[in-house]
Amino acid sequence: MRLLRIASAAELLSLAVLLTNLFTVHAKVITTFGGPLHGISYVTVIAAASLAPSTGLRGTMWRAFVPGVGGLLALRHLRAQRAERTGHGSV
Repeated sequence: MRLLRIASAAELLSLAVLLTNLFTVHAKVITTFGGPLHGISYVTVIAAASLAPSTGLRGTMWRAFVPGVGGLLALRHLRAQRAERTGHGSV
């Protein structure tokens, strides 16, 4: 879960930087480094979500495929599943 948290934060942050750059100065250096960083973090989110211990893997995986916020959605889904299993109610 730690990898998923880190990768989802990197994915969201890199997307925010890329979109801010797109709508403001459009600096090529930001696009050159931010694009691959966002792509790698997106793929890492998908891989980490597939490796996460989960009873409903399909739900977690489909959430991970959403660009930008998929990692956060997958984390929320995993936490909700964990709360259901342990009987701690909703998140």
